[in-house]
Amino acid sequence: MLRENASDLLAFLAVARERSFTKAAARLGVSQSALSHTIRALEARLGLRLLTRTTRSVSPTEAGEHLLQTIGPRFEEIEQELAALSNLRETPAGRIRISATDHSLNWLLRPVLKEFLPQYPDIAVEVICDYGFVDIAGQGFDAGVRLGEDVAQGMIATRIGPDMRMAVVGSPAYFAKREQPQTPRDLTAHACNNLRLPTNGGLYTWEFEKDGESLKVRVSGQVTLNGVYPLLDAALDGFGLSYIPENIVAPYLADGRLLQVLADWCPTFAGYHLYYPSRRQAAPAFALLVEALRYRGQAPIPAAQSTDAAAHR
Repeated sequence: MLRENASDLLAFLAVARERSFTKAAARLGVSQSALSHTIRALEARLGLRLLTRTTRSVSPTEAGEHLLQTIGPRFEEIEQELAALSNLRETPAGRIRISATDHSLNWLLRPVLKEFLPQYPDIAVEVICDYGFVDIAGQGFDAGVRLGEDVAQGMIATRIGPDMRMAVVGSPAYFAKREQPQTPRDLTAHACNNLRLPTNGGLYTWEFEKDGESLKVRVSGQVTLNGVYPLLDAALDGFGLSYIPENIVAPYLADGRLLQVLADWCPTFAGYHLYYPSRRQAAPAFALLVEALRYRGQAPIPAAQSTDAAAHR
């Protein structure tokens, strides 16, 4: 194999997995034009088109898919072996990439990293916030953070947070004009702030349970957002009801800036877990971070507020 093919193949793998030159270029730290030139040069040397490009998408050709499936795992093995060499270092080192939500980052990861990183200056951590169900192995992540019920089979999962509850909240100004809902079915008569999920572009369905009865309610309103902190701001601004983690809204409930309804319909559920492939070798840096994040039953630090929400104080 030509020596220059190694770096070019890594560039191809990034584009094929991300299905985007823009995202792959950002991940590799190169310009989009340079990445495009690299792929064209690789295709020219191989005499094969590896990627099908349109104005909206990028996808592997048959040859590209074959290359992705055959060389992808081999490069992963090489990366794992290189990471394992850190066992020979006296000081743990390496880069750890994590996929998480903004809520889990602010509530659980950020407080731990604040103490962890100064202790290990040779360990770098990259956290990408995403509400979608990310293929962590396929997209180059070492681990992901999701709720316990959302962790895929075959993954090792370490609990990093307590059980959680959701809360339906609205501002006093909103309820001054409307009666409070008594059951989830009443939500169809209310303005509700929707959460847009990246997976299939769908809207999150509000889930409730009481006395063995489970309900899923599709709500509607003027506002649709793609994160729990913007939904908090929307509730504070009186746009309607928001359905968000209870620990985020606790201080606002305490001082009366928000009111909670349907609390008896919101059960607890499994909290956040750090998950990663079972075949992953636990490099010292990664093992140290897992142990630092492990939930031990203590009261978690309250979730950080968004800038806009804090301005309401």
